[in-house]
Amino acid sequence: MQILQIGIRVKALLDKYGFSDNFSSGIRDLTDFILMFLLAVVIYYLMRYIVLGIIRRITRRSSTTWDDALYDNRVFHKLILFVPGLVIETFSPFTLNEFPVALNWVMQLTMIYLVIISFLSLNAFLNALYDIYQGFEVSKSKPIKGYMQVVKIILVMIGLIIVISSLLGRSPLYMLGGLGAFSAVLLLIFKDPIMGFVAGIQISANDMVRPGDWIMMSKFGADGTVTDISLTTVKVQNWDRTITTIPTYSLVSDSFVNWRGMEESEGRRIKRSISIDMNSIRFCSQTMIDKFKRISLVKDYVEQMEVNLAEYNTRESIDSTVLVNGKRQTNIGVFRAYLAAYLRNNPHINTDMTFLVRQLQPGESGIPIEIYVFSREKEWAIYENVQSDIFDHLLAAIPEFGLQVFQNPSGADFRGLIHAQPAID
Repeated sequence: MQILQIGIRVKALLDKYGFSDNFSSGIRDLTDFILMFLLAVVIYYLMRYIVLGIIRRITRRSSTTWDDALYDNRVFHKLILFVPGLVIETFSPFTLNEFPVALNWVMQLTMIYLVIISFLSLNAFLNALYDIYQGFEVSKSKPIKGYMQVVKIILVMIGLIIVISSLLGRSPLYMLGGLGAFSAVLLLIFKDPIMGFVAGIQISANDMVRPGDWIMMSKFGADGTVTDISLTTVKVQNWDRTITTIPTYSLVSDSFVNWRGMEESEGRRIKRSISIDMNSIRFCSQTMIDKFKRISLVKDYVEQMEVNLAEYNTRESIDSTVLVNGKRQTNIGVFRAYLAAYLRNNPHINTDMTFLVRQLQPGESGIPIEIYVFSREKEWAIYENVQSDIFDHLLAAIPEFGLQVFQNPSGADFRGLIHAQPAID
């Protein structure tokens, strides 16, 4: 080998000037080792420049994405790092014959270097696999980041065992046997990863949470979109753009709300009520009936109800001079019919889903009229606009039916009463 020829020439020169054979042999080996080390460095940079350049051009021109993932995660960069280690491991025995102790240390350090590069390469490869998996549709419902982190932890532990056993001159099996005595300590140290791993399996198997889901978890102040599911934490970006971090196992042990079902359904629920002052509820007079017949949405309803009620009252010989006798329409009943017709004619309301306009239990705040329907619009801003438009119209329409909205008196009401009272001399 040419590299050894330089060391031989150095030894011959030292012999010529009268140096001892041991000294000149040692200088020869050191010279060979330094040159061999420099050669390993030069080969590494040459391969990095040439090989990586070729790989980069191939990946940029190809239509597939997996090779881009491998290159972007520096898998090829890590693999080239094997070259100097292999060169040193191969040629060190030929260059350090006169230094057995140094040779032993160099071989051990080289082995540790190769082990570290091996696990760095595997880590980069796992990152590339994760990026490739993220390109598939199944990644949205089956996140694997937690599993990848478990594999990485196992690889790190294996790497540490190999490195420590090499430094101690023991078999890796000896180190594994020693870990049994520290199992309780290990369980304490890795409590969160272990619980997170088990929770991750349950979350994935039961399809409880996916990245992109809108969840609410009051215990942790989370109300927003899941951005990341890892081994130990779930990150939620709240609507105010803050980030809430939730322990993964809490999604199994505690309750939370996932709005995915709403987002995948045909509508988003509108469930809101408005209280009517019970003092404003009354039977409809003929004047009111005539007015309601001019409202297009309830015209047919009022006319048909008048016919049905007249037939019933005639058939039962009802004394119509007393209002509570027989059956009569009420202003709140006509209003409910109007509200139902208005919602059915609203293009933003999905009438194929649950559709209710109902009275709730009367109380000290009046009698609530609740709307329980589903909006076709599920996007938050549009949904809120649809809901607001409905109640804007509702509040404006209520007086047309002789009804009043219940509202607790405010300071302005009391001031108005004071000013309305005549002054006392």
